[in-house]
Amino acid sequence: MVRTGGLAMSSYWEGQTVMVTGGAGFLGSHLVEELEARSDTVDVFVPRSNEYDLRERTDIRRAFTQSGADVVVHLAATVGGIGANRENPGRYFYDNAIMGIELLEMARQFDVDKFTILGTICSYPNHTEVPFSEDDLFDGYPEETNAPYGIAKKALLTQSRAYRKQYDFNSIYLMPVNLYGPRDDFDLHSAHVIPAIIRKCIEARERGDDSITAWGTGEPTREFLYVKDAARGILDATERYDRSNPVNLGSGAEISIRALIERIADMTDFEGDIKWDTSKPDGQPRRRLDTSRAKEYFDWTAQTDFEDGLRRTIDWYEAVRTDYPAGGPRADA
Repeated sequence: MVRTGGLAMSSYWEGQTVMVTGGAGFLGSHLVEELEARSDTVDVFVPRSNEYDLRERTDIRRAFTQSGADVVVHLAATVGGIGANRENPGRYFYDNAIMGIELLEMARQFDVDKFTILGTICSYPNHTEVPFSEDDLFDGYPEETNAPYGIAKKALLTQSRAYRKQYDFNSIYLMPVNLYGPRDDFDLHSAHVIPAIIRKCIEARERGDDSITAWGTGEPTREFLYVKDAARGILDATERYDRSNPVNLGSGAEISIRALIERIADMTDFEGDIKWDTSKPDGQPRRRLDTSRAKEYFDWTAQTDFEDGLRRTIDWYEAVRTDYPAGGPRADA
């Protein structure tokens, strides 16, 4: 890899046609930008949901026929926070399982050279020892709130391994930790904790409210990865990694939900109280990843300082939110 004009260029992508499912969404939009920065000749195909229903085999076949994809990066998913997962367990299981299963099978039929699957750390057992090692992935049942989503995604790892064994099909499986950054989903019905709290704090500040309400006790811990680091890691793995062993992508840093929300309140100049609704679930008790495999296999580590990433996310939201009637953009806006 060389750098031209400050951008990382890679010969791997030269002349390749790359299908990026979910390429118009939060992570996908950043990944497409990073991909186009790596090659002047790469052709990126993004199957938009209003044209291709990736739960339908006929639409998937049409996408492969029309694109002639050499490489697939499968990011598309039906996702949300704890509340959305509780309300939609059946949808989250079906949508995510069927999309991945059908896409991988069709990619095999079309002789795609490389298929990158994005899994989820929601697949880990509820009480996995910290830091989470990829070797612990099948040692128990996931946290109940996220289990349908996590199991649907974990099934794709089994499919990946089976297809490599039977068909010699080259697919890899990556598990990013909780992502955050500009263009995240700030809809309070589906947002994860960072965009949800940023929006709550800013709107409460502007209304002059004396408090905001957060879910649970604040005691669980989470690890967060800046979206541009995730995009870089996914492309680095696609270029350099060719095994079916799952690989964590994370920052390796852990913070309690209470400390996180207090930090966001301070950074958004919200001076009111934080009230905890303990009738709502906490989710998994702790999350922190062992990221040594990513370093070993394709020399990737996270680079963005958490404070800097939060500041960029807050500044972006402050700049664009007035353009959206509901107070903030959706992930695919």
